[in-house]
Amino acid sequence: MKRLLMGAGAALALGAPGLAHAEAACGDLARTVLPHAEITSATVEKAGSGEACRIAVASHPTQDSNIKLEVWIPRGEAWNGKFVQLGNGGFAGSVLTGQLRGMAGRGYAAASTDDGHQTPVGTNASWALGHPEKLVDFGWRALKETTEISKALIAAQKGLKPKTSYFFGCSDGGREALMEAQRFPNDFDGIVAGAPANAMSQLFGISAAQHQALSAPGGYLGPVELSLLQKSVLAQCADGGAFVRDPAACRFDPGKLQCKAGVIEGCLTAPQVHSARVMYEGRRDPRSGKIAFPGFSPGAEAQPNSWTTWVVGANEAQHARAAGYQFASNAFKYFAFGDPSFDFLKLDLGAQFDQARRKMRPIIDSDSPNLAAFKRHGGKLIQYHGWNDPAIPARSSILYYEDVSRTMGDTSGFYRLYLVPGMLHCGGGASPTNVDWLGQLEAWVGEKKPPAAITAAAGSNGSGATQLLCPYPAVARKAGETWSCAARKRKS
Repeated sequence: MKRLLMGAGAALALGAPGLAHAEAACGDLARTVLPHAEITSATVEKAGSGEACRIAVASHPTQDSNIKLEVWIPRGEAWNGKFVQLGNGGFAGSVLTGQLRGMAGRGYAAASTDDGHQTPVGTNASWALGHPEKLVDFGWRALKETTEISKALIAAQKGLKPKTSYFFGCSDGGREALMEAQRFPNDFDGIVAGAPANAMSQLFGISAAQHQALSAPGGYLGPVELSLLQKSVLAQCADGGAFVRDPAACRFDPGKLQCKAGVIEGCLTAPQVHSARVMYEGRRDPRSGKIAFPGFSPGAEAQPNSWTTWVVGANEAQHARAAGYQFASNAFKYFAFGDPSFDFLKLDLGAQFDQARRKMRPIIDSDSPNLAAFKRHGGKLIQYHGWNDPAIPARSSILYYEDVSRTMGDTSGFYRLYLVPGMLHCGGGASPTNVDWLGQLEAWVGEKKPPAAITAAAGSNGSGATQLLCPYPAVARKAGETWSCAARKRKS
């Protein structure tokens, strides 16, 4: 059975939704013809308690494009009629096959892409050197290719379109999620954007500022200093708890930890105080002295998978191995300046950074506050972010939400933001953080039940702990034994 799709997004007229259809054999899909793309394999795979048709595709929208993607379609009645496209992490480089198998096992037709390049190291951006089209593929084009091809193959295999389509991503996947809402507002009925790196070029700027401070003589913050900072923050802002429940109200100044004359233990040197301030404040524009983009929220400096993983490294000798160091170094070398020898530790944080951002922002950032077309489409957007995210500052999500609100007015009918106290990057941390965000989105889209106060549960430790999450700008307050959401004045 050979099918010709006249466009990657073509919906084949094989019948009306709701009627019974003969399902195409998985192997037959290998002969499907796609514009500027070819199916490299179509096999039946185990997915949960059932089976799914796994279709691998290579797409070439330009001569320099090689976008790999996979679509998993549950066989028979195992399909719930829904499509989910998954966002990537880091600089991508591989298809999320394991997650696709899991989603197909839950009944979803699911798709993922490598964003147009192949690398096992998610911080590596050398693939962009001399390949501007690959940077565009990473920025947004691979997303659109994946959506169009996936929906066409679902129609070819099932004989009908998905009832509803969702996008779910965190980190770079959150950036991709907002890219979908902004550039392709009609493609998805619902979107979850977790810890979005949507102001990606700005993130490289705060990273440069932080690593310049940490690399300065005496400026490094090691395990002892991180523990001192975290202990001090919790003592001031956590009311004896393991995490800060209201980070927006925590005004912590690391300067109070600066060593007095003759004291060398249990305190920070002046260069270390400066580094800590840069970590919390973010990047200052050297021309105005004003904060240009925010830094991290205090309270989880010494936790596993926090600052040690993302910013400072295991020790001073391994500082350059920290994920944030590698992301920023690679971005300035290969996205901004096309120079593998460029040293971002010497980057001028004013005019030179502005030059780099002008080149990167139009391609990789998804920071437009105009979501009018997505709203008109009827789309629903849930954004969530851990307050103690050590990779992407939680306040960057507040900035975007406030920008959208200023642009569009009341957003509660289609867009809600949740900030999770104690949570690190996309999950984990000292607090209960588990939420079925996709389930919340589906209830909003399919059942017209907008999310309100949400209860986050603890992980697999069996503690049974929970915490109440409130849609921003509300904050959870406790009266006696009861938690509820109280209004807070919007403030960045």
